[in-house]
Amino acid sequence: MFTPQQFTITNNERIYAIIEENSFATLISQQQDLPIATHLPLLLNRQENTLTGHMALANDQWENAAGQTFLAIFQGPHCYISPSWYETSQAVPTWNYVAAHVYGKLELIEKPTDVYAELATIVKKYEPADSPYKLTALTDKVMTNLSQGIVAFKLQITQMIGVDKLSQNHSALRRQNVIEELCKSPFDNEQQIALLMKKNMRD
Repeated sequence: MFTPQQFTITNNERIYAIIEENSFATLISQQQDLPIATHLPLLLNRQENTLTGHMALANDQWENAAGQTFLAIFQGPHCYISPSWYETSQAVPTWNYVAAHVYGKLELIEKPTDVYAELATIVKKYEPADSPYKLTALTDKVMTNLSQGIVAFKLQITQMIGVDKLSQNHSALRRQNVIEELCKSPFDNEQQIALLMKKNMRD
């Protein structure tokens, strides 16, 4: 990933936060000299420095995992930045965004209890605490059929790269103008970028 120095995240805790806040990832590897990608949730274990997830058994991306380095891309908020918000007409548009690239080796999870634990972790993350849905309510037959239709895996993280492109290469006045314009937007991405820009200016 192209990472200009002024936008590069050097704090692993910040990269971890991006992963946790934007856990629906794009998992990329190579297959017959072509890139292949799967869109799926990946959960971070900070203590083990791993990502875990699962994909359909019929998805042959996992079959070519041996020896490969996989890339998981986590896309945070992003939005268009109009030069009309600047104090000069001699400017061009740009795009502010947050992203993390995570590299690692993929290991299959084959022990049934570990596969169940991976599924339970995902349900716990995304289901509300008061949700009536319980994974434990599934019959053994349903759980067996489910487990036989997926491949669970762990990605041992070898490298992480993070970018917060938040107009840091512009003056404080220009950044404040951008924040004010973004705050007028009804869209969530623009609101999130405005909040991150405010925090970045305070820090």
